[in-house]
Order: sequence, then structure tokens, then C-alpha cells
Amino acid sequence: MAQSVGLSALGGMVWTGYIEEAKSAPLILRPPGAKPEIDFLRMCIKCGQCAEACPFDTLLMAKPGDNKPMGTPYFIPRDVPCYMCTDIPCVPVCPTGALDEESVSSVVEGEKVLDINRSEMGLAVVDEESCIAFWGIQCDACYRACPLMDEAIVLEYKRNERTGKHALLIPKVMSKACTGCGLCERACVTEKAAIFVLPNDIAQGKIGGHYIKGWDANDEKRLNDVSTDVTTRTKRSELAPQDYLNSNEVLFDD
Repeated sequence: MAQSVGLSALGGMVWTGYIEEAKSAPLILRPPGAKPEIDFLRMCIKCGQCAEACPFDTLLMAKPGDNKPMGTPYFIPRDVPCYMCTDIPCVPVCPTGALDEESVSSVVEGEKVLDINRSEMGLAVVDEESCIAFWGIQCDACYRACPLMDEAIVLEYKRNERTGKHALLIPKVMSKACTGCGLCERACVTEKAAIFVLPNDIAQGKIGGHYIKGWDANDEKRLNDVSTDVTTRTKRSELAPQDYLNSNEVLFDD
């Protein structure tokens, strides 16, 4: 009985530890081609073949205490970024498809080829208060390190309002091109990187399906499928805009 109680307690502690590690993983960066996190955790068998195939030792396998789901691959850009191998050796060796080869492939002359530029490992974010380029110090380390220069990171010229003389060369990340490789984070000259990679779901907001970009013809086509019925929620919404905007109704307190 004592052994049973002890084993049950030990099992509970191990399970609790696993749950805590899994809950601590929202900021984890996965290899190229990784499925969405829920699907990735379901499909990854923790074999480590992706880490073995990486020629730069970028990929690590989570250990107890790493605050990440144990046995799963991840990388820390500030230590060792993804060096954007053109043959993406970590992806084809995945035996379960947790690293999806299709998501990092393009069709060239009718043939499907691996394309590392299609990977979406994360998105680089610039901390404007820590980035010395915003102080007026000329620094383009992240821009120069980016493998997709002038696509994933561009430099914007702005007037230096403090001096009134010099231009600021401001790094700007283009979300549609950034792969989240982390080479910019590794190259950043500040003590703690002023540009860092976050998972896309955390780095980006979500607009919502009810907003339409009127200047985008493709986006505006969505209006064709929208019902013209309007649900009245307040008495004001029963009026035409000009009726309530030009009324004497007090909108603000004195």
C-alpha cells in the first residue's frame, strides 16, 4: 500500500511538472515548417532527428527545467539563430510531418522545391526605446545581418527632431517577408537585443473579419458575401447618421 501511494504521488508530481512545462511554452520558437503549436505537439514524437540534421546546432531538445514541452525541438536566436539552409535539412527528416515540407516549398518551373524563405518561424520585433538607431546613432547591424535585406528589414529615413540636422535610419520589419530566423537578433549590438523574434501569434494582432480594406480590391470582394441586413442594437442606430450627428443631443458631460 505504501509503495502504491508513493508511486501515485510520484506520478502526480511528474504529470504536474509536464503540465507546467507545457503551459510555459507560448514564447517557444520551432524549426522551419513547424505545424501550428497544438498540431505540432500532437504529431512530434520527440525523436530528435531534426536537431541531429541541423549543421549549425541551432535546434535544441527541451529538457526538464527548460520550461518547454519536454523532448520537443526549439531554438534561441540570441544564442544560435537559424542560418536559413537552402536545403532545410531539418524538415525532410521529420518522420511524422510535424515539420511540414509542403509549407516550406515553392513550385519552380513546374517542380516543387524547398524554399526556406517561405518559413514562418516567428516575427522580429523592434524595441524602439532600446534600439540605438532611434537615438540617432547610426547602426544597421540587424539590417545587414538579414538574409532578406530590403525585403524582411528595410531602413526608413526620418528627420532627427532632437538635433534638427541628421537623419535617423530606422529599421522596420516587414511581416510578410520576415521568416523569424533570428539572425537580426543575434547581430544586435545592444547588451540585450533591441530586436527579437517572437512567435507570430504573439507578435501580431488580429484584425477581425468585419474590417474591410477599401483600397484593396481583393479584400473588398468579401463584401459580396456580406448580408445587407442590419441588426438594430440601439435606438440611435435606427436613425440616419445625419439625423443624430446634427441633433442637439448632449454627447458629453459639461
